[in-house]
Amino acid sequence: MKKLIVSALALTLISFASVQADNTLKTAGVMANSAYDSQEKVSVKPESLPDGVKKTIASDAFSGWKVISAFLVTNTDKTQYYELNVKNGDESARVKLDKDGNNVE
Repeated sequence: MKKLIVSALALTLISFASVQADNTLKTAGVMANSAYDSQEKVSVKPESLPDGVKKTIASDAFSGWKVISAFLVTNTDKTQYYELNVKNGDESARVKLDKDGNNVE
């Protein structure tokens, strides 16, 4: 009988812990999505990119990579960067550059 009560108690505690973890993940997801939504993302034609970005893309570091799509991203603090989706054969990557062609973290 003791084993049955202890097992039921353990099962209840495990269920409670998983519900708490699920709620924490959902809350974190909402916060992350709202931060992401606070950015403005506008599509830009690759040929319309600033000269600094074009120069970086034309450099040896990007040899063989082709710009598939580009976006101008404006953060809530009004800072801007260009998000480029690039492809080289089967490989693809996302690159973030400022208007001068410097990497953005």
